[in-house]
Amino acid sequence: MSDQHPKLYRELASWWPIFSDRSDYEEEASIFKKLIKTNCPEAQSLLELGSGGGNNASHLKADFTMTLVDLSPEMIQESEKVNPECDHVVADMRTVRLDRTFDAVFIHDAIMYMRTRKDLELAITTAHIHCKSNGCALIVPDAFTDTFTSKTSHGGHDKNGRSMRYLEWDYDADPGDSVFATDFAYLLRDVDGTVRCEYDRHEMGLFSRGTWLEMMKEIGFQAKIVPLQHSELESGTYSAVVGIKK
Repeated sequence: MSDQHPKLYRELASWWPIFSDRSDYEEEASIFKKLIKTNCPEAQSLLELGSGGGNNASHLKADFTMTLVDLSPEMIQESEKVNPECDHVVADMRTVRLDRTFDAVFIHDAIMYMRTRKDLELAITTAHIHCKSNGCALIVPDAFTDTFTSKTSHGGHDKNGRSMRYLEWDYDADPGDSVFATDFAYLLRDVDGTVRCEYDRHEMGLFSRGTWLEMMKEIGFQAKIVPLQHSELESGTYSAVVGIKK
């Protein structure tokens, strides 16, 4: 995640299951499974880069033998609680080398922390190195330059006596660069009833569809952009990058 360390993935990581419940990922995970199986029907082993708290893996592990990689030790600890049967590795998706290959490689929205072309190239290269010949890479950015719009959203959950509510604000202060900001305000209610507010900034990378396809091709993938249909998202605003290693 470049050189930034958002609070959510460090000192607030224990709040992750309350920020983002596993059930929030069920629909998306079924879409991702279908895409992987469509493009690599025999896939059994799956490497997830930027696996975070393991919410995607909690749904995908029924169909794949998974290895999960994340830069944050705190998030890996959260994932190990819900995915004890998966292998976990604390490492940077730009530089990790596991000395083995997988039928498929998956990167969800953690790819958004690749803020420069070099970061993005390194992450895609890692996916290519760990993907078997004719294997599939599925990368799912939140947005492309072509589709980005400023927006606000909110959410949160109650769990084990604690509650969290958040406000999220995405905006691009300088459309001329490859970065936009996501600002979060978290309201945290602990088991003793005390409430506090935390501010957290996440700086994200933003690249065009053309840049994605060009980079995937240069690194060695036969790539395409696949529109995704999700019940909670406006049609045409959500797409995945699918690459086949040749």
